[in-house]
Amino acid sequence: MKKILVISIVMLAFATSIFAQVTATATATATIVTPITITNAGNMSFGNVIPSATLTGTVIVSPAGAATYSNVTASVLPALTATISAASFNVTGTPAATYSITLPSTDVTLTGPTSTMLVNTFTSTPTPTGTLSSPAGTQTLLVGATLHVGIAQAAGTYTTATPFDVTVNYN
Repeated sequence: MKKILVISIVMLAFATSIFAQVTATATATATIVTPITITNAGNMSFGNVIPSATLTGTVIVSPAGAATYSNVTASVLPALTATISAASFNVTGTPAATYSITLPSTDVTLTGPTSTMLVNTFTSTPTPTGTLSSPAGTQTLLVGATLHVGIAQAAGTYTTATPFDVTVNYN
């Protein structure tokens, strides 16, 4: 009887260890990154332009702020000088992170006293992606475009009714 009891206890011990549960542990982490932001640091200006009486023309402002003229002339009158500049944006976020740049893909309309002009073919520096500096997490984004000037375009100041969008997003 004692033998049977000892054998039963030993068998019960082995049976319990075979069906025993085991546990492992893990930890959880999360990293909050600095949100990417973009702010306007300067607007685009095509300067003062004299249109052709017979041809449509263009003014291309590069991201570096240099103008190229086709069938139009830059005004040289001292009283009418205007700064030519690309649009400038400050991008901030996580240091050393890369980001994509989305420029306007449709025409932007400039409205003047009696007519309109179109701006398109936007370009940027950097393009198509930028890299935020380390350790500051900043970069300047410059945007140029092409202005289309009509034949004998009416004199006056032309501007966008609504600003154009430049979008940045982490890669």
